[in-house]
Amino acid sequence: MQKASLEFFEQLIETPSPSGFEARVQDLIAKRMRKYADKVTTDVHGNAVGVLNAKASCRVMIAGHCDEIGFIITHIDAKGFIYIAAVGGVDPGVALGQRVNIHSDKGRVYGVIGRGAIHLLTPEQRVKLPKMSDLWIDIGAKNRKDAEKVVRVGDYATLDVGFGHMRNNLVVGRGFDDRAGAFVVTETLRRLKSRKLDVAVYGVSTVQEEIGLRGAKTSSYDIDPHVGIAVDVGFATDCPGSDPKRVGECFLGKGPALHRGPNINRRLATFMESVAKKKKIAIQITAEPSATGTDANAMQVNRAGSATALVSIPNRYMHSPVEMISLNDLDNTSKLLAECIAAMKSNMKYEPRPGK
Repeated sequence: MQKASLEFFEQLIETPSPSGFEARVQDLIAKRMRKYADKVTTDVHGNAVGVLNAKASCRVMIAGHCDEIGFIITHIDAKGFIYIAAVGGVDPGVALGQRVNIHSDKGRVYGVIGRGAIHLLTPEQRVKLPKMSDLWIDIGAKNRKDAEKVVRVGDYATLDVGFGHMRNNLVVGRGFDDRAGAFVVTETLRRLKSRKLDVAVYGVSTVQEEIGLRGAKTSSYDIDPHVGIAVDVGFATDCPGSDPKRVGECFLGKGPALHRGPNINRRLATFMESVAKKKKIAIQITAEPSATGTDANAMQVNRAGSATALVSIPNRYMHSPVEMISLNDLDNTSKLLAECIAAMKSNMKYEPRPGK
């Protein structure tokens, strides 16, 4: 991976972006896109779109969502303790005892999610998973009035964890789901900038995926793509506690995952697999038995429909502060997308054929 690309990726991961609070990270992405796209636009929801070769008759949309899970303040009690609700799929057990940043109009406010001392917990409390409504943030306030000097109801909060390098070109951090995908979208534009294209490319960093694929719905309606490829993270099963019988086998460092199933256009999937083989890019294959919980779902049923595919970056410990991916997989995902798009022809057909 290029040094500048890695530095940009680290910057994305260090920038908080819970659903509905993506403007700061989208500013970074749009700025990066402007180096490579013919045109960059944003919309009322905050989606960022970089376009190449817009006049081509076939529109290809690649989408990675930039939002992460987080918290929103719902109540401040008389003692100044701050109660929160989940934004997206937060595991309350993972949140216990974590340090957090509240993002208020006054700037970042440092706090912790409180956890009673184990000495004082009953045996039942020690094994029972808390409800999100039982969690609170302590910012050291004297009382409600003191807390309200710096935060208010509706402010967002994210876990205070950063980006780390590990052995074997693995990295760890918060929010790889799915700023890794948004990063791949920008990298794909970079790789395609100097190549001759027969299709139009719309690289989209979407918003609010974690609360219902909302940015993908509105941006795909606007673009009306013929082909839509979502870039997300997928469940790595090469660690304890994983069940490959449920989700298939997927390993860090063995390449991006392509998928087969009703959310995936079979002719598009076959084409992408053939490009990977021709370009000697390692891939993995998993099955998706239903509509995926990704932007591919929204793109497939947009307007009259589009031919969709999903490319996944293997990810351990998803929706935790210690998500882990391989930089090799990350780099190969954008390489695969760029090679696939460069090989596409505007007159390619994606309608189903018997047995294929």
